[in-house]
Amino acid sequence: MHIAATVFIDIAIIIVFARVFGRIAIAVGQPPVVGEIVAGLSLGPSLLGLLPGDLETKLFPPEVLPYLDILAQLGLILFMFIVGLELDMAFIRGREKIAGTISFCSILVPFGLGALLALLLHDHHDQIDGSPVPLLGLILFMGVAMSITAFPVLARILTDRGMHRTSTGAIALACAAVDDIIAWTLLALVVAVVQGNGPGDVLRIVALTAAFAAFMFLVVRRLLVKMLGWYRRAGRLTPDILAVVLIGVLASSYLTEIIGIHSIFGAFIFGAIMPRADAADLTREVLERLEQVSVLLLLPLFFVVTGFGVNVAGITASGLWQLGLILVVAIGGKFIGAYAGAKLVKVPGRQASALSILMNTRGLTELVILNIGKQLGVLDDELFTMMVLMALITTAMTGPLLKWVYPDRAIARDIAIAERASLGICDSYRVLVMVDDPARAARLAAVGASLLGSGRPAQLVLDRLITTARSKSPLEVGAGLTPDLNLMAATVDELNKLGASMAIGDATVSVLCRFSNDPWADLLNQAEVVEADVIVIDSEWSELPAGGFIPSDEQRFSVLVARLAEDGTATLADPTRPVLAVVDGSDSGRTALVMAAWAALGRGSGLLVHAAEGARAVKRYSTALTGLQSHGMKVEVVERLFGDERPALVLHPSAAPFKQRLAAPILAVTAGADDRVTDLADQLGKLIPAQAEGTVST
Repeated sequence: MHIAATVFIDIAIIIVFARVFGRIAIAVGQPPVVGEIVAGLSLGPSLLGLLPGDLETKLFPPEVLPYLDILAQLGLILFMFIVGLELDMAFIRGREKIAGTISFCSILVPFGLGALLALLLHDHHDQIDGSPVPLLGLILFMGVAMSITAFPVLARILTDRGMHRTSTGAIALACAAVDDIIAWTLLALVVAVVQGNGPGDVLRIVALTAAFAAFMFLVVRRLLVKMLGWYRRAGRLTPDILAVVLIGVLASSYLTEIIGIHSIFGAFIFGAIMPRADAADLTREVLERLEQVSVLLLLPLFFVVTGFGVNVAGITASGLWQLGLILVVAIGGKFIGAYAGAKLVKVPGRQASALSILMNTRGLTELVILNIGKQLGVLDDELFTMMVLMALITTAMTGPLLKWVYPDRAIARDIAIAERASLGICDSYRVLVMVDDPARAARLAAVGASLLGSGRPAQLVLDRLITTARSKSPLEVGAGLTPDLNLMAATVDELNKLGASMAIGDATVSVLCRFSNDPWADLLNQAEVVEADVIVIDSEWSELPAGGFIPSDEQRFSVLVARLAEDGTATLADPTRPVLAVVDGSDSGRTALVMAAWAALGRGSGLLVHAAEGARAVKRYSTALTGLQSHGMKVEVVERLFGDERPALVLHPSAAPFKQRLAAPILAVTAGADDRVTDLADQLGKLIPAQAEGTVST
């Protein structure tokens, strides 16, 4: 009972240290994993062991270490399952050549340099507790250890800086995915070579590993697809489904341990074979359950268990030059290899440098490999300590170096370029619709489409901003990133399907989706990037500022806040229903009339005009209305808002609230800066050049 109590309090202490050091890392601009690694080292002989009173032994007595180690191994297995699940081949699709070339070079060069370094260091680290360190094992292991790139940490660095939306970020994700696949395969071979008792045993391990992988990908993968049916019928992640996942992870880990490689490979492969197609929700829920246990409870134990084997103070004078050489090989090998590979496929210099820095990220993945090396007996305590420091330094340097090579202004520019290119920006009248609620998306998109009118190139942009709990703070290692990326992919697919279902004539439909910490600011930035003329926002959108929105003088677009009909009985599909414009003498009133006229032209319906300030306001627009009538539009000025005809759409200036309820969308219009300096004739001339052959003036 005493041992159990000690284990419990030790876990609590470890969690406190991990969270505190993680927050400190965030405060100084580092990924949380850097702080958590430092926390693990501080609880070992590197710091705690230097303090008087033998605190290290008192806090972590020898009899509790086996229990902590088992829990740490469980955390490691869950983490490797997450890594396998995050390595979605969708990251690579379409970038096979460039990712393959950069990854091959970024592994070949550091692997070769690491092997040469092992030859140099072997004489200094050729014994562990009296047992010889195999030279071949050290050569192969150092090659793999120098070649690794930590996909989870790299993905989080990109996401925190917004670079996952740039071409550089997309290439880096693809390269890291390929890199990890190759590196883990090589590591499995290295383990087989070191564990095997001769060529025959090595061949047996390799053959069993290949058979295991084939069975998992060809048989188990197909069986796991059935879980999607269970999940869809239940509508949520049930305990039975999660149990199947956990059983699969643990059983796979057991089999690879028995084969003779390592338990982490089974967990990794099981994560890699999990269903991908149409499984974003299932993946997200699985990781939401597992990441809490992994990140908060078990992974910190792994950092501490690793820290027990690291003694920075124990590095000798000769160890200092060895550490320097290890850093030169690790950093230089990755940088030269990745940069050379990038230049081979004609990547520009700034992008090539950024990719080379990103591929140097090692983080927690490197610690996993180093622990395997220690268990295999190819790393003594001093070399293990130096390699852990290398992992920590290369991860910590990534952020500052990346910011220097690839500053925020360059990221903002590349994001704008990528978004404009993906949307096919051209000289057209552009309506951006913010579709936040999937249940209301179709009606809101139809409202936006009705504002496109006819007679000139037009484009409808369907936009959604994804705000997740993770997007509001730096992402942590072990927190599943792929579910978020899959959520984005699923959202884009959903918007594409919505756009394809719409009948909008010659106009085009594009979609825009991004993660957001500040949805309102990001929406305005997106409107500027795509050069939107109009933004349509659902009045139910939770991010809509209180009291509506008034654009600043620098913003050229108009904003329309749409109040959708609750009963949904009226639709925009009925061309017999007119469009109603409520006008006044303001810029917003003028804009409401122009958009109403444009919507009526596109629908082929009539236009109703009601003056919020009485007949005097209508006289300002009489000439323009006569011009519309001369081009075949039925225009009627109404004193009462509702007569015999019920409108399909209502537009009114935001300063003149429309309080009536009816089964039709009601849009409150706030004019953009351009509308304040442009008269009604010019606006109608821009919107209907084909019809307005004569002069329409105020």
